[in-house]
Order: sequence, then C-alpha cells, then structure tokens
Amino acid sequence: MRIKDITLENRPRERLEKQGPSVSSDAELLAIILKTGNRGENAIDMSNRLISKYGFEKLSTCSPRELQEINGIGSAKACQIVALFELNKRHSYSKTNGKSIKTAKDVFEYCSPRMSSLDREQFIILHLDTKNRVIKDEIVSVGALTGTIAHPREVFKSAIKESAHSVILVHNHPSGDPTPSDEDLKMTERLFEAGEILGIKVLDHVIVGKDGWWSWNDHNLNV
Repeated sequence: MRIKDITLENRPRERLEKQGPSVSSDAELLAIILKTGNRGENAIDMSNRLISKYGFEKLSTCSPRELQEINGIGSAKACQIVALFELNKRHSYSKTNGKSIKTAKDVFEYCSPRMSSLDREQFIILHLDTKNRVIKDEIVSVGALTGTIAHPREVFKSAIKESAHSVILVHNHPSGDPTPSDEDLKMTERLFEAGEILGIKVLDHVIVGKDGWWSWNDHNLNV
C-alpha cells in the first residue's frame, strides 16, 4: 500500500501534525524522516523492516556506505539516517554542556553520547574551571581499533592554553568493556604525575564503555 492510499488522518506526517509526536510509532517517525519507500514497499513498511532487522543501535553506528548495503537504502536515505542519529547525539551532548562535573557518572553522561558507539579509541581531556564546570573539551588522540596513546605533552598543552584549573581524562573502549588494561594503568599514573609537576590537578580518568564506566577515583587509584 502506498502512503497516499492510507486515509489522511492515519498518515504519519498528518498524525504528527494533528496529535503530536508522542502518538507516532518508531516506524512512523522514521518514515517521516525517510519520506519515501521504494518499489513495493512504502516508507512505513521500510522503516518497520529496518527497525525490526537492525535496531536503532546498529543503525546509529553505521556509516553512509554501510547503510547503502541495506536493501532499499540509497545515498539520500543513508545520509538522512546518519544525520538523524548525529543530531540526537549532539542534542544529548548539548544538554550537559556547562554542567558542573562532580562524579564519574557525570563524566559518563557528558561523554557517552558521542563516545560509547565509536569503533576506535578516542582520548579526550575535559578542561574545568574552579567550580568544576567544563570550559572546553578537546580530542587529544584517536587510536586504532584496540588502543590509543596519550602523551603528557599533548594532554596538557591544551590545558595550559585554556588556563584550566583542573582536568579530567576520558577515553572509550570500543569493546564496550570499560575495564582498564595494563597500558591504561601505566599511562594514567604517568599523566597524574605530569599534572602534579605542572600544577594542573588531574581529578580523574574515566573509561567510557557501552553501558557504563570505570573510574580511577571510584577505585582509589588516583595518585
């Protein structure tokens, strides 16, 4: 059935306009984004198929090229899907911007929207003011699939430039398991020591996993 063959009041866009987005199903909302289906499949049917087969979690991490390997998804629809999930990540991130960071949970909520689904390790530094509010965050390095290296020179260069009162170190584990490796432990000890020498206190180092985090402070490993 084509969308235009559905009664006007039951079409996704018209329902949303009249009753609000809360009444729309996931498939209907995605259908509004995609606008059209393909031969033999309207936008709602296509959206139901995508959600049932792949789920939002997998769709949210696919590149445009990977999405185009899915039957019925061309360049335009692939870009629409990527843009949808990227906007959602940015919105989630913006809600925490300027928030005072008090716990490892705060760090996880701040960084997770853009880090938890990465397929490579990324090391970032959060620059904080005297009230532990984030002045700026900066990517220090991006690693391979299984690791990343953060040199003290690169970590603290931006902190000095931003006149940060203190910093928090953050990196992700693409495996989803935030447990630190031996290399993580050695690197962190070196960075804590460098911060002491430079007079820029390192408050914590948090590893972001898929659904949780691992914190040096929580495990009393800060030096």
